[in-house]
Amino acid sequence: MADDTSGPGGYQPPAELGTEQGRRILELLWEPQAATPSRGPKPKIGLEDVIAAGVTIADADGLAQLSMRKVATRLGVGAMSLYTYVPGRDELLELMVNLVHAELELPADDLPWRTSVEQQVGERWRMYERHPWLLELNVARMPIGPHVLDADEALYTAVFRAGLRGTDVVSTTNLIVWQLLGAARSQIMESDEARRTGTSAEAYWNSRASFWETYFDYRRYPTMAAVWEAGGFDDDQAYAFDRLLARLLDGLEAGLRDR
Repeated sequence: MADDTSGPGGYQPPAELGTEQGRRILELLWEPQAATPSRGPKPKIGLEDVIAAGVTIADADGLAQLSMRKVATRLGVGAMSLYTYVPGRDELLELMVNLVHAELELPADDLPWRTSVEQQVGERWRMYERHPWLLELNVARMPIGPHVLDADEALYTAVFRAGLRGTDVVSTTNLIVWQLLGAARSQIMESDEARRTGTSAEAYWNSRASFWETYFDYRRYPTMAAVWEAGGFDDDQAYAFDRLLARLLDGLEAGLRDR
């Protein structure tokens, strides 16, 4: 057994667990102070500066524009010096994700479960609005960082307090998160694309207005046509996430009552 002060929680995993790369990113996520050289002159920048610069670039220009070179340029240092702090772009991205999750205001312990879920979903939505590049990530490979896990723990806790257990907690939490991500990708990424390209959604659809007279076939798409004629696609509430979330939670409550 390793020294009980050797790692977070008093436990240092055996060296053979995971990979060297994996252990390095975990160290940066949980012990960021280890990235700062302990000897020699005081460095011009710190790991927190590297992460913050990455977030600023991604916020302004999207993930496609994030590179170690651009981060170094923003910080006024040589690109090679960044590798003193972080192994590469992929690891930097994990640190960025963890950092922005620290912005989430976690719910009070005494909130009713549904109120807690609604508050947390709202917090995550606002996080996505501030950092739309998060919506480009693979949510199946989120960083195992303290702030990401704090957010997950809070959402699992709310669903658990609703009365669900085991796999029901996980599947219900996933349903909430996936609903949130789907709506956010549709609405927030649209706003971000309009900002970056200068072309609004209205302008995009207007440029293709001839489609409805030229190619749309009422016989091929009769239900879509009926919904259209009934004004279904004109109702903004059909796309309002708070309404979609309310329907989801109503269904969950109904299922719990039946049980």
